Amino acid sequence: MDPEQPAIPTATVDTVAGVVAIVGEPNVGKSTLLNYIVGEKLAIVTPKPQTTRNRILGVWNGPAGQIVFVDTPGVHSARSALGKFMVDEAYRALEGVDAVLMVVDLSKTLGPSVSPRHLPRGARKGSVVESALLERLKHSKKPVILALNKVDQVKEKAKLFPLLEQWSASNQFAALVPISASKGTSVDRLVKEICGHLPKGAPLYDADTLTDRTERFLVGELIREQVFLQLYQELPFSTCVEVDMWEERPSKGDVVINATIVVERDSQKAIVLGHGGEVIREIGKAAREEASKLLGRPAHLKLFVKVQRDWTTTTQAIGQLGYDPESNS
Repeated sequence: MDPEQPAIPTATVDTVAGVVAIVGEPNVGKSTLLNYIVGEKLAIVTPKPQTTRNRILGVWNGPAGQIVFVDTPGVHSARSALGKFMVDEAYRALEGVDAVLMVVDLSKTLGPSVSPRHLPRGARKGSVVESALLERLKHSKKPVILALNKVDQVKEKAKLFPLLEQWSASNQFAALVPISASKGTSVDRLVKEICGHLPKGAPLYDADTLTDRTERFLVGELIREQVFLQLYQELPFSTCVEVDMWEERPSKGDVVINATIVVERDSQKAIVLGHGGEVIREIGKAAREEASKLLGRPAHLKLFVKVQRDWTTTTQAIGQLGYDPESNS
């Protein structure tokens, strides 16, 4: 798919415009899919689940019209205040949309060949979380398009058929498209299917709008992405990033950014800093390169670390650090 999408045509009886929520369990490829479709890196992507924490809007423009995608955090069994915020973010995204794009990871759904009698041999059993999501989608009464992602990772292609049969037999989906978000396989077909279930109308955003998120927010996310990529075990899930200072320097054509990585424990602060500051320097170097690429101008980044004890555990604490449902409404 060409990332340089054509400008929005003048609305006619043949152009569509609508809002589509992208939902699914953690780490199924929702953010990778959004980035591929819009042709820009809007949502951060890491191998770790629960990387996405906020809803992120991305606008696709094509000959058929305009699709406003809303990427969401993965739906999971949340325990902490932060986890519950993330799940609520996903469900809130279903309000006021024209259609839903549900993403499933095919590489994790081809389990043992033992299945309930009414399902074909080789079919998967859905998780409790997935079942709850499907029930919520059923009650939303919105057209749901199912993207069966990571088809490129399924080596035994014969196993695909009973799985596709199972999903099709549910009669819950307006369309079903096996794809690879990372390679772009059949993503153009998926976009075409989505357009077929959107209302006719004029574009909701102008041709230059790619997202409703600020550069400040996106750079904060790029820093957090490097924290996820470069730190181990559970530590990244106890961190967040605050952008403290943003100074544009038109005379030099660059921007100076100060940001703070927030952790919950003194021991975590020591890990983020690393011996002699080695770890935080590597995080800063990689994040600076990504930020410069995103902004299209040099970014000078200085990182700090502070401890805010148990910040993930209360609604008040996560709200102070930017995870406030009211701010994303």
